[in-house]
Amino acid sequence: MAAEILTVEEMGAADRAAIAAGTPGSVLMDRAGQAVADAIRARFKPCRVAVLCGPGNNGGDGYVVARLLKRRGWPVWVETLAPPATADARAAAARWRGETLPISASGRTPDLYVDGLFGAGLSRPLEGEALRLARLLKSFKGRVVAIDVPSGLHGDTGRPLGDAAFRADLTVTFHRRKVAHALEPGRSACGEVVVADIGLGRMSSTLFENGPDLWLTRFPWPSAASHKHARGRLMVVGGDANHTGAARLAARGGLRIGAGLVTLFSPAAAAAINAARLEAVMLEVFETDQALGEAAERADAAIIGPAAGVNPGTRANLLALARTGAALVIDADALTVFRDKPGELFQALDRDDVLTPHPGEFERLFPGLLKTAANRVAAAREAARRAGAIVLLKGADTVIAAPDGRAAVNVEGAPWLATAGSGDVLAGFIGGLVAQGMDSFEAACAGAWIHAACARRFGPGLIAEDLPGLAPAVLAELYAARGADAPA
Repeated sequence: MAAEILTVEEMGAADRAAIAAGTPGSVLMDRAGQAVADAIRARFKPCRVAVLCGPGNNGGDGYVVARLLKRRGWPVWVETLAPPATADARAAAARWRGETLPISASGRTPDLYVDGLFGAGLSRPLEGEALRLARLLKSFKGRVVAIDVPSGLHGDTGRPLGDAAFRADLTVTFHRRKVAHALEPGRSACGEVVVADIGLGRMSSTLFENGPDLWLTRFPWPSAASHKHARGRLMVVGGDANHTGAARLAARGGLRIGAGLVTLFSPAAAAAINAARLEAVMLEVFETDQALGEAAERADAAIIGPAAGVNPGTRANLLALARTGAALVIDADALTVFRDKPGELFQALDRDDVLTPHPGEFERLFPGLLKTAANRVAAAREAARRAGAIVLLKGADTVIAAPDGRAAVNVEGAPWLATAGSGDVLAGFIGGLVAQGMDSFEAACAGAWIHAACARRFGPGLIAEDLPGLAPAVLAELYAARGADAPA
């Protein structure tokens, strides 16, 4: 089952619902502290630990962590920012029998800090001793473990609330990831994220972690009776003779992801160059946007934009494609060409079309939205609503949003994708899945996840040409894990 990403408000509602259903808050606190202590013991050898406890329930979790580590023989002390201010935190503090010092009076340097100062609900910048310690820890040579989120991060944006926030090597959160765990810079500040089950009920949400649980049961695997025409017909629009590689990368990505027939439509001047470099991908020459539109009537999906050129021809070609029944994947130049008239693009789109902008292209179509929206999820959702299509906002924390409000975040990225041409292959993966009949939102999610999984599998030295050839191993693993109702 797909894992939701919760806002601070949604997580608070899950806590309150569990308590109302009969689970005392003190029990939830004990479970949370146990999860943090278990994660620490699983990753680190016994060492000197300072548990930083704030006044709220995050600090209460810290007292539980200190008690459980001390019970296991770890040298632990507690450093407090303020006395416990909630009933559950006071009860947890009362059960702690070890050394307790004010942060300001400690003067000690542990091997490991446990940050239990503030949780995801913090709404003001760090100040006083908390701010001093956040700055000090920038040069700390030991390890930092955060309870819920590193203190000083906004739980719904992942951004520091002020001049400084804690950074952690490990963050243990509860029930579900929060937005701060998924979006940068919070995701990087959290280090490794462990999500612990503390017995809360499922919450309804439209924001999800992007992973196979979200889309694998509807992945378009072929059956024994499948043939190439049944597996989807994908067309890719190529660029001029000096810019042919991007379209070929997209076409190869579409073929590797399973599309049965992939055809690269090339301007006549580039046809010989493309023909010399294509094998299973077919080649057709087109001269006019009208001819391209007529050809698209035979296609299930079309990709336009990779090195297509920012010129009137690309605009005319896209509008011709939009008048057909083919679902569109629109990337790169086909986005930028509408920067002066984004409304013209939006009016031409259908709900099964997919836009794949990087932040610069996003800004050209949706000026100012990234700055004014609460976070990247909110920006992508609003963009999808305006465009009436799927929007995949690329980045270290890629966000996929649908006009109906559904959204997903790639919580496992890959730095190796920062290389020329990788976005062209992503467009091919998405287009190939859409051509096979996959829902466009789920196809965009699956394409983005597989794209990152391929890059993680290869690692350093990755170039875009490697990506299509890495897809079969990732697909084989997905096929082995498919649902029982999938074709054998």
